[in-house]
Amino acid sequence: MSADRSSPLSVLEFGRAILHDEARSLDALADDLGAPFEEAVRLICECKGKLIVSGLGKSGHVGRKIAATFASTGTTAVFLHLAEAIHGDLGMAADGDVAILISQSGETTELEPVIDHFQHANIPIIAITGHSGTMLAEAGRATLLLPHWAEVGPESVAPTTSTTMTLALGDALAMTVMRQKGVTRTDFGRLHPGGALGTRLRPARRLMHGGKSLPLTRENGSMHDAIVEMTAKRLGVIGVTDDAGYLVGVITDGDLRRNMERGLDHTAGEFMTRDPKTIGPDDLIDDALALFDEYKITALFVVKDDGLGKKPVGVLHIHDCPTAR
Repeated sequence: MSADRSSPLSVLEFGRAILHDEARSLDALADDLGAPFEEAVRLICECKGKLIVSGLGKSGHVGRKIAATFASTGTTAVFLHLAEAIHGDLGMAADGDVAILISQSGETTELEPVIDHFQHANIPIIAITGHSGTMLAEAGRATLLLPHWAEVGPESVAPTTSTTMTLALGDALAMTVMRQKGVTRTDFGRLHPGGALGTRLRPARRLMHGGKSLPLTRENGSMHDAIVEMTAKRLGVIGVTDDAGYLVGVITDGDLRRNMERGLDHTAGEFMTRDPKTIGPDDLIDDALALFDEYKITALFVVKDDGLGKKPVGVLHIHDCPTAR
């Protein structure tokens, strides 16, 4: 069902048709990818300087997002507005850089001096355009042509499908380059230190309770002493160690409730749950959240494994972690 103005569609049906039309354009774009895409990825991966993404109008808005996506995934990238470029900002471009130029028409007036400068500075151009044989298409070392697909919506005048395809193509480039460079979640987290996302991608050692806040008792210690320590540290859990200091079990508030009828005339080893779930100091908070969710637990001991056993160095509590995953 096509979303044109003559279709007798309800508001909801029309909105769905818009989305389906744009989704089909993305399928066509994916099917059209070929050698130019591989060349574009190679150019970006081998770039010794920075990636410059440039466009004007709606292409500029999309280009700014593409540059931000590259920058956040391990590729030094900047956005260069075409109009500002021809009034002095071309000075940011230098030998060793790679440029992505975006223009649906491929013939925007501002393109010519920018292309001339890039070629003079030996900056390879990755062109994203909707038309072959244009100034931009001919200038591209790697030219990525968008499929001929009508802009969705009444009169087909607003940039819609073309900008959606361009944005998705930028994502495909950035994610492929990220994979080729071997950028990990840890690397990504270093570039996103703020907000809930940044917190989830921090290592566990950043949020764990360690040192004097770490609740521990010996396996042969009394349950009375364990409860005193557990209450003092106020984390709802206590780690149980053997004589060598390796973690062998944990006791939680839930364990106490389930075993209260047995009385406290027992050792910690008799009450503990053996082989508890643990994480390492450099494991990500996001990994801890997955364990909290999968095993329905609220605390994890952070341990260092020396090959002989796991030495507890901290406790990570679910209340210290962002709730949104």
